[in-house]
Amino acid sequence: MTTVDPAPPPPMRLRELVFGAACAAAVRAAVRLGVPDALDDTPLTVDDLAEAVKAPPHTLRRLLRALTCQGVFTERPDGTFAHTDMSRLLREDDPHSLRYIALWCTEPWTWNVWPQLDEAVRSGRNVFEDVYDEEFFTYLNASAPESAHVFNRAMTTSSEQSARDVARLLDLAGAASVADIGGGQGHVLASLLEKHPHLHGTLLDLPGVVDNADPRLRAGGALAGRATVVPGDCREDIPVRADVYIIKNVLEWDDDSTRRALANVRRAARPGARVVVIENLVDDTPSMRFTTAMDLLLLLNVGGAKHTRQSMTDRLTDAGLVIDDVSPVNAYLHAFDCTVP
Repeated sequence: MTTVDPAPPPPMRLRELVFGAACAAAVRAAVRLGVPDALDDTPLTVDDLAEAVKAPPHTLRRLLRALTCQGVFTERPDGTFAHTDMSRLLREDDPHSLRYIALWCTEPWTWNVWPQLDEAVRSGRNVFEDVYDEEFFTYLNASAPESAHVFNRAMTTSSEQSARDVARLLDLAGAASVADIGGGQGHVLASLLEKHPHLHGTLLDLPGVVDNADPRLRAGGALAGRATVVPGDCREDIPVRADVYIIKNVLEWDDDSTRRALANVRRAARPGARVVVIENLVDDTPSMRFTTAMDLLLLLNVGGAKHTRQSMTDRLTDAGLVIDDVSPVNAYLHAFDCTVP
C-alpha cells in the first residue's frame, strides 16, 4: 500500500516541489499509456493493467506508486488499483475530462522553455522564440501538428466546460442580442443561445478559428437561425452592435493589444450596453496555484499575462467602462460586469 503524508514538514515539501516535473511527467505518461481508460469501475491488478496498456508490470507499478501518493489512482488493501475522483478526469469519456488539458500542460515544448523562466523574468518577454526560432502559434501549426491538435482539443474542452458555468451565471433576460468577442469556436455563445431562446448572437474571431465554429452555430445547425459568425480580429475592429458583449480569456496579451481590443469594444457599443469580461485572476481566487502557473507559462510562450483584480479593473476603467460587479464564475474564473456610459 502507498501511504501519503498529509502535511510534510518544510524541508520535505520543498523537495517535493523541486521534483514537481516528475509528478507532471507521471500524469502525462499515464494518459499516453492509456491507463485511465484501461481502468474502469472494476479494480485491476498491476498485471492486468500492464497487459491492457502493453507495459512491463514492474515499471508500471513504479508509475502507479508515484501517482497514488498524489491522489491519482488508489491502491487497495488487496493490491489492486482503482480510480479516484482525480484519475477519472483523465479518462477520454469522462464528462468533465481534463485529459487534453493534462497533455497540453506537459507537451514536449514546455520542458524546453520552463528552464528559461529566469531569463523570461529578467527580460519581461517570451523566451519561446529564442528556443524555437519561431513565434509560438507559427511553430505549433507548422512544426508541431500533434501538439497543435492537443492544444485545440484542450481549448475546446476548457471552453465547453466553462461555457456551462458562464451560461448559469449570466442573466440576459433583458437583452435581445449578445456578441462573443474573440469567442473561439463559440461554445459560450451556443450555451447562452440555448438558455435564452429570445436571444440573437454573434461570434467574432480570427478566420481560421471561426471556420471551425460550433456546428450548432453554422448553417444547418440548431442555433443557426439566431447566430451570425463574423471573421475578424478584435484588436483591429469590432463591426458588431449588441446589447451585451462577452470577452472571455482574451485580454492576456501585451498591454497595447489589450487596450486596442477594449477601445474597439467601446467604439462598437452603444451607451448603456453591457460588457462582461471573464478572466482567470492571479489573486483573490481559490485556484492560485493553477492560475499563477498558467501566468508564468503565458510569459514563457507568448509574453502574455494573467491579471490581478486590480490590473483588470485598471484596464477596464482606463477604457471608459463602468464596473458594476465582479463575481466568480467558478473556482478559476471571474466575471467583470461593466456598462458603457
